[in-house]
Amino acid sequence: MTAGGASAGRLIAVVGPSGVGKDSVMRGLCAVMPDLHLVRRVITRAPDLGGEDYDAVTPAAFDDMAENGAFVVHWCAHGLHYGIPQTVRYQLAKGTHCIANFSRKALAAGADAFAGMLVLHVTATPETIAARLAARGRETRSEIANRLAQADKPLPAGLDVLHLSNDGPLDQTIARALALLEPVRA
Repeated sequence: MTAGGASAGRLIAVVGPSGVGKDSVMRGLCAVMPDLHLVRRVITRAPDLGGEDYDAVTPAAFDDMAENGAFVVHWCAHGLHYGIPQTVRYQLAKGTHCIANFSRKALAAGADAFAGMLVLHVTATPETIAARLAARGRETRSEIANRLAQADKPLPAGLDVLHLSNDGPLDQTIARALALLEPVRA
């Protein structure tokens, strides 16, 4: 995936259950694909909680931003609001390929908003996910159980989807992701 030229960039929507390692996979891909733009989401989460880099806003500020068209796509999950900012359109228009952490329930809206959107579906075993959720320390046991219960949600039909297991060492997962994306890079 190279930037530039007259053609528009492509959005890679990374999805998977909480704790599967989406943020680590995205950072790893950006490290080996320096021309890939990592989209910074807007989230109604307290700042500096680790994981991804994001813009923290209050629920009232988020609602105001949504009403004023600041987001291409936005959704609510696990009591928080998430938004993909309009700035991604600028990156795509100039031919830059972009990668964004997405929600499975927002994929249909994403496909409507982004022509040619590619979905990278990251998976892992329930044991791996539970261990990662516990290690990050943001969820209670009950919240972890709820997230695990939602881990196998199906994806909407008709999307261009690549499946990636993230149960082993991260460098191996990144190598597999790069191999999956190679045809897209051409």
